[in-house]
Amino acid sequence: MIDIAVFFGGCSSEYGVSLQSACGVINALDKRKYNVLKIWITREGKWFLYQGDTDEIAADSRNEKLSFPVILPQNKGKKKILVLKDGKHEEIKIDLAFPVMHGKNGEDGTLQGLLQLAGIPAAGCGTLSSALCMDKYRAHKIAAAEGIAVPKTVLISSIEETKKAERFAAETGFPVFVKPLRAGSSFGISKVFSPEQLFSSLQSAFSFDSAAVIEENIDGFEAGCAVVGSRRLIFGAVDMITLCGGFFDYNEKYTLGTAKITVPAPLDDETAEAVRQTAGRIYRALDCEGFARVDMFVKKDGGIVFNEVNTIPGFTPHSRFPKMMEAAGYSMTETLDLIIKEALK
Repeated sequence: MIDIAVFFGGCSSEYGVSLQSACGVINALDKRKYNVLKIWITREGKWFLYQGDTDEIAADSRNEKLSFPVILPQNKGKKKILVLKDGKHEEIKIDLAFPVMHGKNGEDGTLQGLLQLAGIPAAGCGTLSSALCMDKYRAHKIAAAEGIAVPKTVLISSIEETKKAERFAAETGFPVFVKPLRAGSSFGISKVFSPEQLFSSLQSAFSFDSAAVIEENIDGFEAGCAVVGSRRLIFGAVDMITLCGGFFDYNEKYTLGTAKITVPAPLDDETAEAVRQTAGRIYRALDCEGFARVDMFVKKDGGIVFNEVNTIPGFTPHSRFPKMMEAAGYSMTETLDLIIKEALK
């Protein structure tokens, strides 16, 4: 049996999403192959080995009697966690860490760096790529250097740079998108249609991060592609997001109130292949490995523009990443097997 520690929760605005994704991963892992350790990190940053039911994770109803404080030693090579039970420390072996944490303090390279110090292999992208992909501005800079089209973007380092934001928006033309520099699930993102809306939108973005970006609006639709692997890449089916209005914000992502996700996307073979190839170029340019979801815009003329990379995409049964892989012929369990084999090499 392979001992896999699934890390979830964390000090992030995406804490609740992480709990849902963790349940998807835990339920789909083949219990004949893997012994699953549930490492629950609370909103306050406290670590616990959780030995309660998986359903309690989804409901965010942790049973304290089944929660035991955990320490991850940084002694390289031990590959163990220390669990405090009844006043004594118990060592438990870990063969692989599987982070299922979205946003800051989990998807941004912080947890990956800690695991690297401890010498514990981790599923998914490493420290560098996790940090780069979380940073929207610098990820675009690297992709552009590789010849990939990106939206026009300006970095806003403080709320006092309103004039800089106004100049960019005036030159680019409205609408524009205001986003936190490092955040996910569309938290703090606003679609801005006039100069009067810029300041309040920047305030919203800065409530989630210490910097923000403003991006031009791309006239087209959003498409995504799941990628698994490192040297040899496996691609999921391309999906397509159709909106009735507004943009793909947090509410639409998790309720699909007016949005629709179609997978496989109704694209001709040439365009679908171009999306996959562009996803692979972006994945490699940002040093990704293991798995990720690459999001792009497809313009009306067929041009492809980079949007972002999610290094730990959603893992609920209804999330885009597993749906893309399923449409390519891989069940959630088979997809996790592929990811784990890659991480253990």
